[in-house]
This record gives sequence, C-alpha cells and structure tokens, in this order.
Amino acid sequence: MSENTTNNTVDTIENTAGNTSQEVVPTAKQNFVQSVKFLLFSISAGLIQIGSFTLLTELTELPYWVRYLTSLVLSILWNFTLNRRYTFKSATNVPIAMLKVFGFYCLFTPPTLFGGQWLVDMFPGKAVVDYLVTGVTMILNFVLEFLFCRFFVYRKEMYTNDLGKAELEKMAQSENAES
Repeated sequence: MSENTTNNTVDTIENTAGNTSQEVVPTAKQNFVQSVKFLLFSISAGLIQIGSFTLLTELTELPYWVRYLTSLVLSILWNFTLNRRYTFKSATNVPIAMLKVFGFYCLFTPPTLFGGQWLVDMFPGKAVVDYLVTGVTMILNFVLEFLFCRFFVYRKEMYTNDLGKAELEKMAQSENAES
C-alpha cells in the first residue's frame, strides 16, 4: 500500500508478512543532490586512489595489481564512510552495509584487477597505460558503485541518521506550512 503524493518523500510499505515500514522515496531534487554528493565524494576518493597509486608507482617496483588493489581499498574506505553519512544519510548497520559493499567489490575487483594487469602487461614500460587503465576502472567503479549503493545497499535505509531525519522533518514542516 503506497500513499505517495508528489511532495511526500515517505511511502508506507506493507510487506508480505503484513508488517509495515517506512521507505523514503527521494524527490527529484533529493536524487539530484545525492548524485552530486556521490560525485564529489567519489572525486575525493579518486584523488586518494590516484595519489596512493602514483606514490606506489613512483616509489616502488610493486606489480600493477598490488598498487591498484592498495589504492582501491583506501578509496573504498573513504568513499563508504562519507557516502553513508552525508549522501544517503543512513544509520544502517555499518557491518552489514560494509559487507554488501564488499560483495560488490568481490564482483568488481577481479575483472578490473586481472584485466588491468593484462592490459598493462601488453605495453610493458609504458607508465601512461598504467594510469589510463586505472582511470577507466575508476570511472566504471563510480557509476556501478553509485547504482549499487543507491538501489541495493541503502534503498530502504536512506534518511535514517540524524541528518536524514532532520531533513525529512524540515520537509514535513514545509509541506504543512504550505497546506
């Protein structure tokens, strides 16, 4: 049973067990803001990833896959922490959310890790290929991770932390004032 108007952001959902829960359905503006925040946090995570990758590339003789994996893990931790709190405003169980994101990376990392190593090996000694492959995987990661987080990890858990509740309260007050 959905009770949704064009201004309302909370749907009451009845599940198969007959229990009801509230699920936030973001407005177009909230979806846009989420996308922009995710983009900005992903850029900051990308800077961490490319910065650590560059340091490892310039200062070590480690194989591509070690440099890539190390920099990827650093950026994941940064991105997860910021997006959970500020983009999706979720108070969801952190270990469960992190396990879901870990599952995403269990599927995402092997093809990008081994595919990236394969591409780099095709052009030995050409550092530009290392950076090009890393850049392409970062863009792919950005798009796929946003969709995964938005529609799987936080779909039913958005706006549940203190920031999210305050935003929903403010919207409800605004709607009541307009009525």
